[in-house]
Amino acid sequence: METSWIYLLSDIDGLICEKFSVWQEKKFTGKTSMGIVRSTFILDGNNEIVKEWRGVKVKGHVEEVLEACKG
Repeated sequence: METSWIYLLSDIDGLICEKFSVWQEKKFTGKTSMGIVRSTFILDGNNEIVKEWRGVKVKGHVEEVLEACKG
């Protein structure tokens, strides 16, 4: 049986958010603030981005990411 690994990242100091340009100005109910734009990235063994989704919505996203991982 083959084992697959999925690594998740916690970015406490915000360095990765800045590098991936996901820390952006957001507007909600007429108010502007800084926040993380929900995004998903698939990286290869060399840490190069293979696929990215920015500004994603939750519904259906997991299935889309799993399908991309299978391909």
